[in-house]
Amino acid sequence: MPTSGPSRLAYIDWMRGLACLLMFQTHCYDSWLGGDARKSTFFMWSQLGGTLPAPLFLFLAGISFALVTDKFRQKGLPAGQIARTTIRRGADIFAMGLLFRLQEYLIAWGWAPWSDLFRVDILNTIGLSMMLMGVLCWIVLAITRGTRVILGLSAAGVGLAISLLTPLFWTSWRPRWLPWPLESYINGVHNLDQPQPWLFPIFPWSGFAFIGLAVGFVLLSDWAKKQGARAFILAGGVGVALISVARWFDHRPGQVYAVYDFWHTSPNFFLIRVGILLLILLATYAWCRWGAGQWGFSPLIQIGLTSLLVYWVHIEFVYGRFSILPKRAQDIRTASLGLLAIFLSMLLLSLLRTKLKGRGAGALAWLAKPARAS
Repeated sequence: MPTSGPSRLAYIDWMRGLACLLMFQTHCYDSWLGGDARKSTFFMWSQLGGTLPAPLFLFLAGISFALVTDKFRQKGLPAGQIARTTIRRGADIFAMGLLFRLQEYLIAWGWAPWSDLFRVDILNTIGLSMMLMGVLCWIVLAITRGTRVILGLSAAGVGLAISLLTPLFWTSWRPRWLPWPLESYINGVHNLDQPQPWLFPIFPWSGFAFIGLAVGFVLLSDWAKKQGARAFILAGGVGVALISVARWFDHRPGQVYAVYDFWHTSPNFFLIRVGILLLILLATYAWCRWGAGQWGFSPLIQIGLTSLLVYWVHIEFVYGRFSILPKRAQDIRTASLGLLAIFLSMLLLSLLRTKLKGRGAGALAWLAKPARAS
């Protein structure tokens, strides 16, 4: 990545902040709108925008994973040590996902079903995806001592394979022999006997993380560094091509799969969303390099720096017991004011988190000084 361009992580943080903003609007309108507002074109577009945050978070997790793995490679760390470090980080995120589900269950004690403890949510899938990416990089580095190109091609192949296998694992290849809490990680079946589109199983969601891993290794390559902005323009061109090819396949009369569900399992929809992600990547890079993305203070970059925290906290004030507005009872104007309140409060929380980061260790050291002096 060119040193003359934006900060190496600025556009990544800006994209992550954009994902948070899209997530806020999706959750707020879904939780609060009621009556005719839920039948409006506005609500339809809001929910359509809600198809992007999860792919964005996973895609960016893949890019960040590539950055970390490449940094370890440059330090000369062995493949096993790189794998242990990255897989452990994925396990930490997965554990946070389990802890989040436990927190939500305890807060909703009395009316939440016990099965909510085993819901496959986005944090669970990000953690699992990171562990799986760690395994892939370990295998590739151990066998081939792979270059960034080999690592990128391997990741792209796994991402594509996940998208192609998704329709099968949701229908004819369902692993019904697994207990439902485990099968749910494959296809989101939960305890409802059918895969549920509101969950985040490995198939297809982990595919976005592997595509992000592939893009990350490409952007780190010597070729991309020499090309600078042209590499991102090419990524945008690939995105347009993927969208066009996927739409062409979708409109063909014959179908490969016995059950074709465009909005939930189709590889064509997967490719369209990958294309959109690449276009967002280009637009974000351009905004941070030539636009106002880094002019002074950027709220989206700030929120992107603490995306896990704002995700964790905002859920309870939108969907939970402490919702700031009565659910399913608001018009668009009132829900929009609530959305603004959520965004500003999460921005303030993010600023406080950044300001207080590292203060805990300093406070403990200050408190320990009198004890040592005595």
